[in-house]
Amino acid sequence: MEKFKKIKSMTTPLDKVNVDTDQIVPKQFLKLIQRTGFGQYLFYDWRFEKDGIPRKDFVLNDPRYENSKILLARDNFGCGSSREHAVWALDDYGFKVIISTSFADIFYNNCFKNGILPIRVSEDVLQKLFSTKSEVEVDLENQTIIVDNTSISFSIESHWRKILLEGLDDIAMTLQHDAEITKYERSHKI
Repeated sequence: MEKFKKIKSMTTPLDKVNVDTDQIVPKQFLKLIQRTGFGQYLFYDWRFEKDGIPRKDFVLNDPRYENSKILLARDNFGCGSSREHAVWALDDYGFKVIISTSFADIFYNNCFKNGILPIRVSEDVLQKLFSTKSEVEVDLENQTIIVDNTSISFSIESHWRKILLEGLDDIAMTLQHDAEITKYERSHKI
């Protein structure tokens, strides 16, 4: 997993509440066995007509948000089933940060395990972010969001912060204890 760096980007405002994982990546696209390739299916039913033509009124089809790395979402983002594919689709599409007032617990944890920073903010802060026309900077190391020359602090669990800053997946976390594991295995040979 890549180490998390400061992200400076326009935000993509997804003005919907209770966005569940089946809306993030519909079930018919869960056939891939690798973590890549899901970005093309992100919000598929909202992005495309039944014939595959992009809907002009959906935010991801607006050229102003092309290459955005920060997604803004309303309450309860990532609810529904616990499919990790939803996070894979967001990451594959290019989002590195999701800012909302609340997230479903499993989705929230899956974000960290896949290199995406989910940030919980107050409704007032989220509204400020939705209304800005400027780029937003997210600095995980200093735990700040900078918008319109204003620095806004956010909190994050130290464990998750470390994982993103150091680019550690579950295997890398385990390998940090390689010496202790080896010592234990040597002392318990049969």
